[in-house]
Amino acid sequence: MKKLGLLSRLVLAIVLGIVIGSVAPEWVVRGLVTLSSIFGNFLSFMIPLIIIGFVAPGIGDLGQGAGKLLALTVLIAYGSTLFAGSLAFFVDSALFPHLVETAASHVGGNPEEALLKPFFAIDMPKIMDVMSALVFAFVMGVGMAQVKSRSLSNGMKEFQSIIEKVLGGFIIPLLPLLICGTFANLTYVGEVQMLLKTFAKVYFVIIGLHLTVIAIQYTVACVVAGRNPIKAIITMIPAYVTAIGTQSSAATIPVTLRQTKENGVSEDVADFVIPLCATIHLSGSTITITSCAVAVMMMHGMSFSFATMFPFIMMLGLMMVAAPGVPGGAIMAALGVLQSMLGFGPDMQALMIALYIAQDSFGTACNVTGDGAIAILVDRLKDMFIPKAKEAA
Repeated sequence: MKKLGLLSRLVLAIVLGIVIGSVAPEWVVRGLVTLSSIFGNFLSFMIPLIIIGFVAPGIGDLGQGAGKLLALTVLIAYGSTLFAGSLAFFVDSALFPHLVETAASHVGGNPEEALLKPFFAIDMPKIMDVMSALVFAFVMGVGMAQVKSRSLSNGMKEFQSIIEKVLGGFIIPLLPLLICGTFANLTYVGEVQMLLKTFAKVYFVIIGLHLTVIAIQYTVACVVAGRNPIKAIITMIPAYVTAIGTQSSAATIPVTLRQTKENGVSEDVADFVIPLCATIHLSGSTITITSCAVAVMMMHGMSFSFATMFPFIMMLGLMMVAAPGVPGGAIMAALGVLQSMLGFGPDMQALMIALYIAQDSFGTACNVTGDGAIAILVDRLKDMFIPKAKEAA
């Protein structure tokens, strides 16, 4: 199992869950659901710690590197993320009612109530709620940037390393257990066929949105910079393909950097913008999480509007600045706002994890390709507004 990638293990977990839910007696399925429930409770316990461990050091690092070029890049990257999430919401709202089936129509009533319950539950109360963790993380991050305390900063980074170890060594490897239990449960109550059909339709829309946003990003950047957007996009194809293979923006940095320089971006701007955007620019991931959230809410008959989803998109853009550098890290960082702002329970969170990670490579590819467009735009704007950008960085 260790030799298999995370996606392969999740696919295997889904298949096993469907098989177990189809042929096993109820007590077997409930046993698996019990194990899945225990792990899900531990994951919920970890969410505030994940927020503190990644958001606080991330904000602290940005603040300590403050400068005009940094501020310009962060503003453009965050604006791109907000645009991508908002576009995804409006497209999803128009298309998903015709594509997504409601689970309640298959099982009758509330689909959450139809699922099998675990034999027993082990409560793991969180040390604080999600919003408290967010506020604490922001206060600590801004405070570290202002006070410039090396000891506090090092302490928070060591705490971040602990959370990374827990994620990479325990939570991520055991995610297949959560997914297997969820799909066994869904299969047993007769929801899985509807769910798999919905998956395929949602992915088609998501990948189309990724490509659309890339085209818009390069059109805007190249119009401002006076370049050919089609040629610029073609130049970035190696970075797109590499990201699909690595599932990591950080691992793709060398290729993204090389192709960005081939697009005529000055070396100092490329060397600054690309590594930074690998951390803070997640337009593809935002499209995916927003679209998956809308689909899961529709499946569960939940109401939503742009007034409720836009604050979620704004928080999502901030949360994923701190996304850990592991496959599926963005969705792990986003679980807190899914829970606190949209009311997602453990089963809905498990569906979000499965939906997201199954196409994580395409979201990453959209992220890194868009980084090249931001570099083109920053390279042009810094000559217009920041004549001494090099020193400011």
